[in-house]
Amino acid sequence: MKKKKVIVALSGGVDSSVSAFLLKQKGYDVIGVFMKIWHDENNTKTENCPWVEDSSYALEIADQLNIPFHVIDLSKEYKDKIVDYMYQEYSYGTTPNPDILCNKEIKFNVFLNHALKLDADYVATGHYALIKEKNKLFSLVSAKDNSKDQSYFLCQLSQDQLKKIIFPIGNLLKSEVREIAKKNNLATAERKDSQGLCFVGKIKIPEFLSNKLKKKKGNVIEIPSNHPIYLKKKINEVEKRKKIFYSPTDGKIIGQHYGAHFFTIGQRKGLDIGGKKEPLFVIQTDVINNIIYVGMGEQHPGLFKKSLKIEKNQCHWIRQDQKIKTGEKKDFLIRIRYRQKLIPGKLIMDKDFLYIEFFEKIKSITPGQFAAWYIKNELIGSGPILE
Repeated sequence: MKKKKVIVALSGGVDSSVSAFLLKQKGYDVIGVFMKIWHDENNTKTENCPWVEDSSYALEIADQLNIPFHVIDLSKEYKDKIVDYMYQEYSYGTTPNPDILCNKEIKFNVFLNHALKLDADYVATGHYALIKEKNKLFSLVSAKDNSKDQSYFLCQLSQDQLKKIIFPIGNLLKSEVREIAKKNNLATAERKDSQGLCFVGKIKIPEFLSNKLKKKKGNVIEIPSNHPIYLKKKINEVEKRKKIFYSPTDGKIIGQHYGAHFFTIGQRKGLDIGGKKEPLFVIQTDVINNIIYVGMGEQHPGLFKKSLKIEKNQCHWIRQDQKIKTGEKKDFLIRIRYRQKLIPGKLIMDKDFLYIEFFEKIKSITPGQFAAWYIKNELIGSGPILE
């Protein structure tokens, strides 16, 4: 029988290296491809954008495994679909998740389509997640290694994408992946995991955004923890789902910042305001009036909410058979950020919005980030948080 062809996205890291190694061991026809995504248009220091070093490691792994190797330039697609999206979302005062969009739009859309044109049967990456199939229905399941599980970053994938993807290390612990690399003398065995923006590297978000979004001074206003809005005993359903909007008269000006769009809810670093008994945290941003509202202490009530909402037409269901209809309610396990524990909550489908109500107050619910809902360890659906 003809071998199944798999194109592996070699990133220059140990996870994708071991993925390629395991696939070759299993008898697949393996081809390594490095995606060049990022062009430095603003003379950013090369150490902040390490694609050259990454590609050299990817090439070395391909040589070690004796598999074909190619480099494809997807920088235009990345700029159009990810970078411009990031600038736009931050300018609106929301905090996007580029890794989720990168998986949806680049790795498993543009790259997948490129692979299919080369007659590949599958694409593979070094993600920590599992894909299971039963009766032609594909499930995205959490990885064996809970501390490395990346199913959340894959929450926008579809059935058509999942059926063409292999995650070879999803059933391994990170320590086992390292051990396989060491035993087989792979060049990336001791290489540190990459951090920072997807494909961009360690550049700090404000530095990245300042290429397009101008700095402008604005007021930092502290909201006291005994603000009247926190003291309401009874809140009806409409109020419970309504976003709290502070005004400049609700608190006291305690400093200045360099642009509300550079900050996100729950942020502590970068405020540069001292003299407080406890750290200050961002509890809301107002990009229209260029104001940041902050509260003192990790338990400030402005950091906590019991609900969030998502536009109905932005809801994405990996498992269409689990989709809830208008007027329906259903309990799920919810995650609103990477590595966060799964939290019990109820999905309520309204005419225009999906509401998620938690059984306990949740810290730092951030517009622009994604909420993902699970049944046990299977990811069912997701959507970008509106408020």
